[in-house]
Amino acid sequence: MDYQAILDQYYPEDNKLRRLLLRHSRDVAERALSIVRRHPELGADAQFVKEGAMLHDIGIFLTDAPRIYCHGTHPYICHGILGAGLLRKAGYERHARVCERHTGSGITKADIERQQLPLPHRDFLPETIEEKIICYADKFFSKSHPDRVRTVEQAAASLLKFGNDGEARFRQWASMFE
Repeated sequence: MDYQAILDQYYPEDNKLRRLLLRHSRDVAERALSIVRRHPELGADAQFVKEGAMLHDIGIFLTDAPRIYCHGTHPYICHGILGAGLLRKAGYERHARVCERHTGSGITKADIERQQLPLPHRDFLPETIEEKIICYADKFFSKSHPDRVRTVEQAAASLLKFGNDGEARFRQWASMFE
């Protein structure tokens, strides 16, 4: 898969949004690949981890998040399912699953209903080891503050807005990946 060609298709211009997305995606990819290298016993597919990390936020341009140069019409929480739709249309189901499952540490149907989130009422939880690694790595980097790298504690605390289950999933991953 040529992830760069896909990124170029949706982000053809050199602008602040493209630069931010590429920086964030590269940071996530580097951290995720570091986990893959340190933990060969997990059997993660390194090439897929790189591709998935580089594409996990491809749908952000469709959202309304002006602080990070996104001027679309959808709520930001929808960027994962929007990106998944783009990748499914291109025939990349496995990559699409990374997109739709990386928000928070995954979001459950119960959380969607309880918080009345504008998402389909189903679970969006990482299942494969690659999905979990990418989701975990993503939590250390914020597009709103690209120069900061969160600690495990800061990343865990940031997940509380999605409920205690998300923080617990993240801490379980931390025990596996750190």
